[in-house]
Amino acid sequence: MPRELLKGNIAMAEAAIRVGLEAYFGYPITPQTELLEHMSLRMPELGRAFLQAESEVAAINMVYGAACTGKRVMSSSSSPGVSLMMEGLSYIAGTELPVVLIDVVRGGPGLGNIAPSQGDYNQIVRGGGHGDYFPIVLAPASVQEAIDLTVLSFDLAEKYRSIVFVMADGNIGQLMEPAELPPMRPLKTELPDWAVTGAEGRERRYLTSIYLKPEDEEVTNIRLLERWHEIEDHEVRYKGYYLDDAEYVVIGFGTAGRVAMSAVRAARAG
Repeated sequence: MPRELLKGNIAMAEAAIRVGLEAYFGYPITPQTELLEHMSLRMPELGRAFLQAESEVAAINMVYGAACTGKRVMSSSSSPGVSLMMEGLSYIAGTELPVVLIDVVRGGPGLGNIAPSQGDYNQIVRGGGHGDYFPIVLAPASVQEAIDLTVLSFDLAEKYRSIVFVMADGNIGQLMEPAELPPMRPLKTELPDWAVTGAEGRERRYLTSIYLKPEDEEVTNIRLLERWHEIEDHEVRYKGYYLDDAEYVVIGFGTAGRVAMSAVRAARAG
C-alpha cells in the first residue's frame, strides 16, 4: 500500500475500519472529533453501525451492549469524556469483554482546554472506575504507530478479553504525517463461544460483572490478575535507543518520547 499524508485522528479511524470494526458509538469532543466524523461517513457507506450518542455515558454503555455479541466495537473520546465513561468501562472490565477505546488526550483539570496533554496517564494505565482491573494501553509516537497500534489493539482485546486503550496525546490526533494504512480485511465470520447471540438451539450464555457471593468475586479478581500477569509477560512493547553505554535513561511516550529522543541526541552531540 502507498504512503499518504494522513491526520492522526483520521488514520486511527480508517485503520479500525480496515481491520473489521463493525460498530462505533461515540460523542464529539476536541481534539478527537475528526475521528468520529470520519466514522460517520465511512461506517454507514460500508453497511456498518455508527451512532452518535447523546453523551459519553450513553456511548460507552452502547459499546458495552454491542461487545456482548462478540463483534468488533469501539469508541473514542478525550480526557473529560473518558472520565465520564469510567463507570461503563469498569463494568466492561468486570464482564471481561474485548473493547477498544481511543483516547486523544487534552489538558485538565476539569474541562481544562483543548491543548494537547498527556494528563490521562494515571487514569488510563491504573484502570479507572473503582479499580481492581488493568487495561492494556498502547501509546503511539507517530501517525504510523497510531495506525499500527490501532490494528494491534483489536487483536489484543480479543486475545485477552480485555479493554485496550490507544492513548494518543492531542498532538498525535492532530498531526499530519506520511503513513501507510493496512489493506481492507473481511469482517469476522466466527464469533467467540461466550458471545450472546440468542440461545435457540444451545444453552443460554450469561455475561455479568456482578458477583454477589464474596467467593465468586474473589475467583474473578484472581482470574483478572493472572491474566494481567500474562499480559505483562508477553505484551510489553517499547523501543530503546542509545542504551548500550547509557548512565542515565530518559523515558517518554507519545510526542514527549520524540522530544526526549531529540534531547538525548543533543546531549550526546555535546
